[in-house]
Amino acid sequence: MKYLNILHTDPHFLIINKPAGLLVHADGHTDEKTLVDFLVEQFPDIVGVGEPMRLKDGTVIDRPGIVHRLDKDTSGILIVARTPEMFLHLKEQFQNHTITKEYHAFVHGIVKKDAGTVDAPIARSPRDFRRYSAGRGKRGQERQAVTHYRTKYRLQDDLVSYIVLLPETGRTHQLRVHMQYLQHPMLADTLYAPNRPNLLGFKRQALHARAIDFITLSGERVHFEAPFPKDFEDALVYCKTKLDML
Repeated sequence: MKYLNILHTDPHFLIINKPAGLLVHADGHTDEKTLVDFLVEQFPDIVGVGEPMRLKDGTVIDRPGIVHRLDKDTSGILIVARTPEMFLHLKEQFQNHTITKEYHAFVHGIVKKDAGTVDAPIARSPRDFRRYSAGRGKRGQERQAVTHYRTKYRLQDDLVSYIVLLPETGRTHQLRVHMQYLQHPMLADTLYAPNRPNLLGFKRQALHARAIDFITLSGERVHFEAPFPKDFEDALVYCKTKLDML
């Protein structure tokens, strides 16, 4: 990948459609190229915007422009701040939960409710340091986590549901953890559903950050959407074909 998929350019921010398989920033465990590396190449003036992150081993990671992140294998929309003023403005909105995010996902099983809310705090899993948990036995500091969801399609024969997720909070792995908590983990999520079959052709967790709403420095509320990647498009075509046959 030579260039980022930039959906919108503004003097104060960028809207990027991140592909699955790309780390947002370095994590101290791998030397692979990250979204931040591509950002700095294309927009060198972004260096110095934002706040670095200190890892547990004391390593400091620069994250120019990064206000929020997506997991490596989650695709979709990401805001990048280009100026210190916009970074602080966005950071405040995330802290106050005034930014609206919409994710789409395919999950195992038939989600019975048309809509619902998961209000379950998240902490580290007692079994695997890479995982988080919303269930019993979790360890360490619990952090509030709230996710609203709507069920769009149910594929009875395939035991798969297609849902829209609207997180109020932004905890690490929140959506993946909350869906596992409901016993409907995401398709192809090898961390939270390692023994489930890979369905509908997905080779990474079936999660896409579809849309985001936030307020610009001028006070205007704006809305942006990220097109679906091919694996989502193919799965949606399959869904609609199956539903048309009913």
